[in-house]
Amino acid sequence: MAPTYSLGPLGQQTLPSTLLIGIGALTLASIAFTTARVFLSTFILPGKSLSSFGAKGTWAVITGASDGIGKEYALQLSRKGFNILLVSRTASKLDSLSSQIKSSTPNVSVEMLAMDFSRNEDKDYARLAELVKGKKVAILINNVGQSHNIPVPFSDTPLSEISSIVNINCLGTLRATQTVLPSMLPQKKGLVLTMGSFGGLAPTPLLATYSGSKAFLQQWSNALASELAPSGIDVFFVHSYLVTSSMSKIRRANWQVPSERTFVKSTLAKIGRRGGSIGYPYSGSPYWSHALVAAVVTGVLGPMNSLLLGFNRRMHVDIRRRALKKAERDAQKGKKLA
Repeated sequence: MAPTYSLGPLGQQTLPSTLLIGIGALTLASIAFTTARVFLSTFILPGKSLSSFGAKGTWAVITGASDGIGKEYALQLSRKGFNILLVSRTASKLDSLSSQIKSSTPNVSVEMLAMDFSRNEDKDYARLAELVKGKKVAILINNVGQSHNIPVPFSDTPLSEISSIVNINCLGTLRATQTVLPSMLPQKKGLVLTMGSFGGLAPTPLLATYSGSKAFLQQWSNALASELAPSGIDVFFVHSYLVTSSMSKIRRANWQVPSERTFVKSTLAKIGRRGGSIGYPYSGSPYWSHALVAAVVTGVLGPMNSLLLGFNRRMHVDIRRRALKKAERDAQKGKKLA
């Protein structure tokens, strides 16, 4: 008769140990896969070609086009051969940009519409609808946006500032998209690119209204992307950290804060790539240093992490303190000169 063996106490631990080893191996594999994906998406793999959204001579509509990032989108897309429809508030700036585009790319057509998105007036959107009617629109850049003048507690935020942020960031983006989409759908291809912010990726105290508006756009953009996918329209939501612009009030570029030109070039080269935006479909952080920060926020800490929330609060409290001191100094200088 063959001998029998008892597993004993050590043998009884074999199954739990195996499960723990398996879970650990899966976790390490997942981390390795995510790290490789972030690296490849950020540094190696190209995004979708702009020509896949429309041929040269089709139209790109750009909101908030007169300054900064919006202006760069207009300049760079015109050099790619797209006709440009500029939409922004200040007519004189649109005239200047239109002349610049026409002189550098004479084969490109440029049209413009001066409208104030903060007013949310039906007549402006009717004018926009009339302008895009009959055009083959390949690209819509939802760039128009507003933040707070300085970080401010929500209870102290002027109602006019709250209204402007919501009207421009939310209603303006939605209404512009709804107005332009009928000129994109017949082609069964196109791109709706909306500018997001790390302020919407993670809750940002003292920028509560702005932060909430960008978080709203994240949810809306993801839902729209799923809706439009069967129609051949790509939707891409850009997670942007700091860029030199009038909104950020940063003038000098560095490795963390790219210039508008560098940022837009990177964005247009990475359409459809997530970069460091882990767990966010139809979204991406195209600039390399932004991608690394996004990977930490989304993949390590988590956007709702209490430590991150506290860091954001302390940072913006400090920014507000310094901004108020500067305003006080400027006021005192004004009194002396008066």
